Amino acid sequence: MKRKRKRNLKQIGLWGFLMLFFIAELLLYTWSRVQCTRVGYEITRAAETQQQRLRLQNNLKIELARLKSPARIATYARERLGLRMPTPEQTIVLP
Repeated sequence: MKRKRKRNLKQIGLWGFLMLFFIAELLLYTWSRVQCTRVGYEITRAAETQQQRLRLQNNLKIELARLKSPARIATYARERLGLRMPTPEQTIVLP
């Protein structure tokens, strides 16, 4: 009777160990899939942010080119600052 009981305890222990092992494996697999999905979402958000910043950079480049335009600067100087082209008498030629 003791032998049978000892053998049953070993089988129960073995089955318990196997169940714990499979449960732990299942939890580890689930955790890794959740992490993979989370990282995928982060990558998508980062790509969207990068695209937004690239669009902003392009818009700023266009605005900078417009602001640096010689025609715009000449118009601004004449209308707002009251500047005009110098007359020949005001021009000094340096040797």
